[in-house]
Amino acid sequence: MSEKVLEARTKEYARRVIRLYSALPRSGAAQVLGHQLLRSGTSIGANYREAMRSRSKAEFIAKLGDSLKEASESAYWLELLSEESLVSPRRLQPLLEETGEITAILVSSIKTARRQ
Repeated sequence: MSEKVLEARTKEYARRVIRLYSALPRSGAAQVLGHQLLRSGTSIGANYREAMRSRSKAEFIAKLGDSLKEASESAYWLELLSEESLVSPRRLQPLLEETGEITAILVSSIKTARRQ
């Protein structure tokens, strides 16, 4: 996958997270979980962008690792929103699937970078 495609994909992911956060119920739990998701979900692309502008292989791998960490955390918050019935599982499924795909791409990218 090209650098620009993943950059665009992670940015669109962040936009989807922002829209989800804006539509969450105003209850305390939904807002706390939503804020955590907002932070982690928008950080994936930011860290990926930093990785693409890294100055060394080690910095590149570290920034990809940061993106991976944020993707994993985003999956956690999405799961909690679903399991606590704050958002319907059906509504979250596409976002959870995209989280899984981005995670797989980042894992593969890190493995490839380490081998080179």
